[in-house]
Amino acid sequence: MSLPPLTAIRAFEAVSRHLSFTRAAAELGQTQAAVSYQIKLLEERVGAALFIRKPRQIVLSDVGQSLALQVNKAFDIMREAFATTRGEVDGLLTITTVPTFASQWLAQNLGLFQIDHPEIAVRLDSTSNMIDLLNEEFDIGIRTLADPKAKGILSHLLVKADFTPLLSPALADSIGGVKEPADLLKLPMLDPDDEWWTMWFEAANVPGFSTQGRAMSSLGWQSLLATAASAGRGVTMLTPALFRDEIASGRLIQPFPLLASAGRGYYLVYAESRRNVPKIKMFRDWMLSATAFMREGAAS
Repeated sequence: MSLPPLTAIRAFEAVSRHLSFTRAAAELGQTQAAVSYQIKLLEERVGAALFIRKPRQIVLSDVGQSLALQVNKAFDIMREAFATTRGEVDGLLTITTVPTFASQWLAQNLGLFQIDHPEIAVRLDSTSNMIDLLNEEFDIGIRTLADPKAKGILSHLLVKADFTPLLSPALADSIGGVKEPADLLKLPMLDPDDEWWTMWFEAANVPGFSTQGRAMSSLGWQSLLATAASAGRGVTMLTPALFRDEIASGRLIQPFPLLASAGRGYYLVYAESRRNVPKIKMFRDWMLSATAFMREGAAS
């Protein structure tokens, strides 16, 4: 049996993935009517309905589900083939990363990767916005995630986003030192309505924490909070693994070893279909090796 028109197969792959004619049409740069026509052609060729039309939604029929599994697998193979070919000739690696990881670790160490791999140029994009790595032009993402599992995406833990209070030595000295967790309640706090405060005090068995009467701030990014804390503006809740230099230099102190967790971590993520692209493999292997000490430190 000869293949149906590739335009019809491509339309089916997009609709089966989105379960929406409208979103599939937008992705393909076609009208909804054109996509519907391609699906109709394919259904006539197959001899069965591929989708069940319901009010305000569509779902795959049994035949459609079976076909979608094979078609999606075929498209993944083609994507990987082209991605691998592009990776062999394209010396540009594009990385999208959350700002804190970019400023606290990646920007300081990325040059070491380029020393090892001078044939690869790197473009770094720092944003908190979620990027669709399956359909947008980025090779790798670094994101703070609670559940790293996503369809078509591979993920590797870089470091857990566990947290604890950090502050400047001068601020600690202003109350004669921070000797027990309850002493922190005497100090100004940065972003006091952050849920991490409540979680850490609960883990430390310290009652009485409240935001009432406290000066409110909303700096958000850990890198900004660390800058303000280093200037003595307040105690802040940070992931100490990302602020080792500040702690080692004495700009910030970590008064207690207790770390609390919200079940999140910083993950390296990329499209599963591109797992064998040389530049992605090189960066993944380098990154996991370079950050191993942070995971080993957390484990110990």
